Amino acid sequence: MKAVLKRCLLGLATFSLFAAASGAGAADPFPQKPITLIVPWAAGGSTDILARVLSEHLTRSLGQPVIVDNKPGASGNIGSAMVARAQPDGYTLLVGSMSTHAMNPALMPNMPFRGVEDFTPLGLLAFVTNTMVVNPSVPARNVKELIAYARANPGKLAYASAGPGSTNHLSAVLFEKMAGVQMLHVPYKGGAPAVVDTVAGQTQLLFSAGTQTLPHVRANKLRLLAVTEAKRSPLLPNVPTVAETVPGYELSVWYGAFGPAGMPPALVARLNQEINRIMSLPDVKEKMNAIGVETATSTPQQFAAILRRDADRYGKLIRDLGIKGE
Repeated sequence: MKAVLKRCLLGLATFSLFAAASGAGAADPFPQKPITLIVPWAAGGSTDILARVLSEHLTRSLGQPVIVDNKPGASGNIGSAMVARAQPDGYTLLVGSMSTHAMNPALMPNMPFRGVEDFTPLGLLAFVTNTMVVNPSVPARNVKELIAYARANPGKLAYASAGPGSTNHLSAVLFEKMAGVQMLHVPYKGGAPAVVDTVAGQTQLLFSAGTQTLPHVRANKLRLLAVTEAKRSPLLPNVPTVAETVPGYELSVWYGAFGPAGMPPALVARLNQEINRIMSLPDVKEKMNAIGVETATSTPQQFAAILRRDADRYGKLIRDLGIKGE
């Protein structure tokens, strides 16, 4: 009887070990269900277009639907907070930006997330060409002439923004500080009305994404003076940077893919590989270049370093200047 019982117990233990090993070896491969890709802004903008291009290609390569879900509001905080609170299993992802992760935490006192600590950086997606444009009524055809005009008319040159703390606003404040000029800030509730009033001449200067300004430049309704990146944009190689006149000036606007904090390294590597492959595709590059967006690739570690650098840099600038978001 003891021998039979011993054989039964041994068999049960062997079965348990086999079942455990089989379960571990046959773990469901990712993904096994649809993935939600949250865009924390309204449909139709450059971020939304980028997300939909990414989702289309991820759907093909991963074999499961990748559904873009627009969750606008609170300067991108509503959608971003949803991802910060999600399970770190790869089924809820985010297309975030410099503004949501590097600027908002310094601008807003009651943030629903931490821009660095509450997310897993998956990889850079793109840089947006950020332009400096003026209404044609402004007698300046380059940055040097604009500085001279602003100094001759202190507090009179009106610049538009999408609101206090927006990238438009920060670009202009940084320019004022580094160029030694004083201008008049006219905030709007969004980027579109800021562009409209600059075209109409209600305001004279605007720092804004090329996706919004370049059509008006081509129609001779706005004059393009410079771009704000550290180096000339490959999309506009003949357009100088602000830094060529104001050494050290730089404001680069990036988009990136994020997941919640705590994602498994193997899953992060898998998604990063897919994202880099998609952002390198010629048709994706061509489609994004057409709207003034330059695709980019990175490792998760490189993207994390960019995020920390910009959070420190722009956070300090915002706090030092006492800028408050809405």
